[in-house]
Amino acid sequence: MKDIITIAAVNFDPVWGDSEDNLKRMLEHIEAQAKQGCDLIVFPETALTGYDDETGKLLEEKMHRRLAQTVPGPSTDAVCELTKKYGIYVVYGLAERDAQDTSKVYNAAAVCGPDGVIGCCRKIHLPFAEQNWAVRGDTPMLFDSPWGTIGVGICYDTYAYPEITRYARAMGARLFINCTAIGTSESGGAGGYTGNCSLEYHAHTNDMFIVSSNMYGKDVTTYFMGGSSIIGPGSKPPHIFYYAGTPFEEEGADEGTIAKATIDLSIVKKSFLNGIWENPDWRPDLYARWFDKVTETGFLKK
Repeated sequence: MKDIITIAAVNFDPVWGDSEDNLKRMLEHIEAQAKQGCDLIVFPETALTGYDDETGKLLEEKMHRRLAQTVPGPSTDAVCELTKKYGIYVVYGLAERDAQDTSKVYNAAAVCGPDGVIGCCRKIHLPFAEQNWAVRGDTPMLFDSPWGTIGVGICYDTYAYPEITRYARAMGARLFINCTAIGTSESGGAGGYTGNCSLEYHAHTNDMFIVSSNMYGKDVTTYFMGGSSIIGPGSKPPHIFYYAGTPFEEEGADEGTIAKATIDLSIVKKSFLNGIWENPDWRPDLYARWFDKVTETGFLKK
């Protein structure tokens, strides 16, 4: 298993509703970063279409429904030409139409690799207006790579539900990919404080690297902060480092930059938290029983 990986997290400003132009620019980024030696290139949530919901339209008239693609499909075909050519991995957000049930559209992230399409991460929790056009997924995504298991999450799943990153780490992932579209609180988004705290906390308590790619600039109504980053543990205090990029809302975060770094995933073995995964203090058997009770008798009881 390899330890050294070069990653690019793209601050991307999709043109709302123009998947053709967005794909063209994504392919240009992929080719450029691949030629510079990147192994993994990550784009934001809904990079192919833009994020904001089209209000006042019937369901099937909404932009995300009209532009939804199956996976495999047209955009993954184009992306996979480059991932096969350069032997790299690319993850990007799109509206995915279920090939088995075309009435279902997911807020998803496609994963492409050297052998073609690997799979799709379907967002499990839908905040804001996403539930106006998407249905919820139900399974966290992991995929195998030369660097071992890698986890994938989308925005709200990553920030608000620590079960997602903990599950990925417990399944062996040293690297977690976060495709996000997090905007300023003033424009209706979740705000940078929420995102920063969550990413740093998950990287710290799970002893893992996180690569996060965000949109930047104004979509329709939401202003996205950029702040794509690669963060992870270090072998000495303060334990969590920004290997590339910046926290959300820092000066210059909302520009068309690329957070790029070569990292050593073996550093996770040097962290003081590494022993948690072999330590009986971590007891998932107990947690499973507790959460069974929540669904049976707690506030989630139906």
